[in-house]
Amino acid sequence: MYGDGRGIEREYRRWRKASRGRIVFAWIISGNCVFQMARPDSIPVRYKVLVLALIAALALWGVLATLRGLTSVGADGVTVRGAFRVRRRAWHDIYDLRVEERPKQSRADVRWWTWLYDNDGRRVPLPNVDDWQLPDLRAEIDDLRTVAAAHRGMAWEPRPEVEARIRLRAGHRKAHERAVIGAVLAFFAGLMYLMWEVTTGGEPRPFLLLLCAPLAVYALLLPSLRRLASRRAPAHA
Repeated sequence: MYGDGRGIEREYRRWRKASRGRIVFAWIISGNCVFQMARPDSIPVRYKVLVLALIAALALWGVLATLRGLTSVGADGVTVRGAFRVRRRAWHDIYDLRVEERPKQSRADVRWWTWLYDNDGRRVPLPNVDDWQLPDLRAEIDDLRTVAAAHRGMAWEPRPEVEARIRLRAGHRKAHERAVIGAVLAFFAGLMYLMWEVTTGGEPRPFLLLLCAPLAVYALLLPSLRRLASRRAPAHA
């Protein structure tokens, strides 16, 4: 349910299920992973159990995020409930509510998502406040901003210093994403090498290949990428 334009009290829950194609795709990926781990081969059972535990943890997170995900709006601010935690922002701490397109999601259920930006430039995703759950998303956010203006005690005006923080944090997020990608690539490279060692009778070193190497790649990439992002972020006027 979402706001009807008559007040500030609103609650955004998941009422529309994921598309059939998305559900089928998730089942195919999960089923293939389980099938590969169940095949008889020379990979030690403990490694298979580790992968299956990771799949189960991701599935649990997805179920909890779906069932618990909630955005609640009231006179005191915005409350966001995720899979494991609840975050609250008072109106005077909220800088803006923005509808932004999710990059490279042209075929996904959700193409447009609403983000809450605070005065420090941090952003919080608002569960269920998207174009999949709310067909007229922009009109809903425009109405919410209009009603919330009285509770903020100030107009929704751009502030250069906050915009600079938003740009800087966006650059840092991109640096983090790229460092994570590098670590994931290192993990899979280590996994392939580990499987080769096992099949050829070599001495497997899973701790070094699957944990130490990815962490080292992440630790090396992140600082340099963050420094590059900080230099590229334009200062506010």
